[in-house]
Amino acid sequence: MAASHVSLSVPTSSVHPVAAPSAPRYLTNCEAAAYLRLSPRTLEKLRVLGGGPRFRKFGRRVLYAVTDLEGWADEHSYGMTSDPEYLEHHACR
Repeated sequence: MAASHVSLSVPTSSVHPVAAPSAPRYLTNCEAAAYLRLSPRTLEKLRVLGGGPRFRKFGRRVLYAVTDLEGWADEHSYGMTSDPEYLEHHACR
C-alpha cells in the first residue's frame, strides 16, 4: 500500500496577516465618557475641578488615553461602602 501525501496549502493571508484594526489608543471626550459610562459633561467638570482621569491636550483638542481611563476607574473601585478607603475618599462630600 502506497502512502499518500497530502499537501496542505496555507493561504498567504494567514502567513502575513494584515493588522486587525485595534482599539484606538486615544479617545475624545465623548468617546471617553461613553467608555466610562459617564456623561461628557461630567468629564468636562472633572477636568476643571480635578479628580478625573488624566487627559492630553493637542492644540485645542482634549484626548484621553485608554490606559489612563482604566487606571482611573481602577483607583475608584471599592469592596463596600464601609471600606476605609471609600469613607476617606467620600468624607468631604
